[in-house]
Order: sequence, then structure tokens, then C-alpha cells
Amino acid sequence: MPLRKEIQYLPDFRLSPRIDQVGVEERAARFTKRSIKNESKKDGLRLVLNMIDLTTLEGKDTEGKVRQLCYKARHPHDALPGLPAVAAVCVYPSMVKTAKKALEGSGIKVASVATAFPSGQAPRDIKLRDTRYAVANGADEVDMVISRGKFHEGEYNFVFDEIAAIKEACGQARLKVILETGELGTYDKIRRASDIAMYAGADFIKTSTGKIQPAATLPVTLVMLEAIRDFYNKTGKMTGMKPAGGISKSKLALHYLVMVKEVLGDDWLTNEWFRFGASSLANDVLMQLVKMETGQYQAGNYFSAD
Repeated sequence: MPLRKEIQYLPDFRLSPRIDQVGVEERAARFTKRSIKNESKKDGLRLVLNMIDLTTLEGKDTEGKVRQLCYKARHPHDALPGLPAVAAVCVYPSMVKTAKKALEGSGIKVASVATAFPSGQAPRDIKLRDTRYAVANGADEVDMVISRGKFHEGEYNFVFDEIAAIKEACGQARLKVILETGELGTYDKIRRASDIAMYAGADFIKTSTGKIQPAATLPVTLVMLEAIRDFYNKTGKMTGMKPAGGISKSKLALHYLVMVKEVLGDDWLTNEWFRFGASSLANDVLMQLVKMETGQYQAGNYFSAD
């Protein structure tokens, strides 16, 4: 477990790099100007589909709804033969067992939110039990939320130690740490939270729960990608990235892939290291791929909502 005392080099998180807001936003905007040729676009959309975490995180979730989502995850070829499956299905801990059974043998991961998602407002022992429950029921990945209140109070060691404890509770499951960037307020704070999460043992850093606006944006993701690059250069450890919320169109998703390639390189262009938390994106990707293959758009209701 990566506790502070066991890490050879741990920066003072109060001194995380300052972010040039104008520079970040101008650079992020330039990624949207890249021209993508048709064949590259088709390959890119297939890659996007394979990077999606299909998600249902509602109080009204039922086992039937989760099974339907898992069927969609396993059968993108119902829309077009030969398409890759999505990366994972993300559910609440109480639905992990249902998803695990429905996805058996598919290779698709089961992800579970934990740690009092989406607020993060719970004592640490409850967060740890939430995590262990999800893993015990078969979660391959855990998406935790940081304690934003403590972060805003400047209690960075508290946030660090909590992430490290959750990482230990995950066992072999991979940990995605949700920063909830829409609540952090500035790029400087997003960079600081990214550094804390990675040094504490995060396998992925993730923008948002999808419950707060703004969620993922290109400038926010760029700040986090640059934090991942700097962390890798210092430690040699790769960390994944997951923008979540607000990415519903294929064209925008392709801009994200261009940005990942230019900031981090080809090694990150797999679903092992990059994910989209955007269920509605899957339908738009399928619509675009069918259009490219057949020359015709399908109606929106051709694809299941779940």
C-alpha cells in the first residue's frame, strides 16, 4: 500500500505546478481543428467503442436493466458485424453480482462505483466496506470519489491516505479515482488533485461522477493528461485516464483520442489506459459506423437506450 512513509519521493502537493489557463484552453481548442481522414476515422471510432464504460447509476436501477445493459455491451455487432465490445459495464455495488453473471466469458470488465458515490461524504470505514463488498462480489475495477470537502480544506494528507487505503482494499481490482473536477474550481486544483491521486496509487484518474456540471472538458482532460505524463516521467509508472460526463458525440471523442496521442503517445491508446465514461456515446459511435459502412443513417430508436 503506497502510504506516504513508504514512498521514496513524494512532492509537497501545495507546490504542484501552476497551470496557465489561457495556454491550456488555447491548446485544447487546437485539438478540435485536426483533420481526420475517413479510414482513420473508422479505425478511431472502433477504438472509441472499445474504450467505453457503459454505465447505469440510478436509484431506479433493477437487475433487469443491468442485464439489458450487459447484453448491449456484449453485442455491438447487432448493429454491424465485426465491431469490438465495450471495455466495461459500470454499476452500483449492489448490482455487481448481476453484471458479473451477465458478462461471464465476454472479457468485458465489471466496474463498480464505491466510497459513497457520488458525494463521497461518508466515514472511511464505510467507504472501505463499500469497496470490499464490490470486490467480493466480482468487481474488476472500482471507481471511487475523493473527499472534496477535505481537499478544499487543504487536508491533502487526508485525501492521500484515504485513496491509499481504498487502493489496498481493492486487492487485485484496478482503482479509478474520481476528482469531480466540476467542484474543484480551478485548473491548479485539478492538477494538485491529480498528483495526489497518482502518488497515492490510482490506476486511473477520472474527471467526474457525471452528476455534476461541468463534467469532462477538453481543457480539464489536458491538465490531467499532462499530470499523467509528468508522473510517468518521474516514476516510470503508467496511469490511465477516464473523462466522464458530457461526451456524447463521436467527433468530440475523436478529438480526445488525438489529444491523448499527442500528449501521452500510442501506448495510452488502448482501453487498458484510456476510457470514456459516456454511455450515450456508444449509440452515436454505432450510428456513425453504420453510416460509413452502408451510406445511410439509422434512426436513433434503432439502437437500444440501455
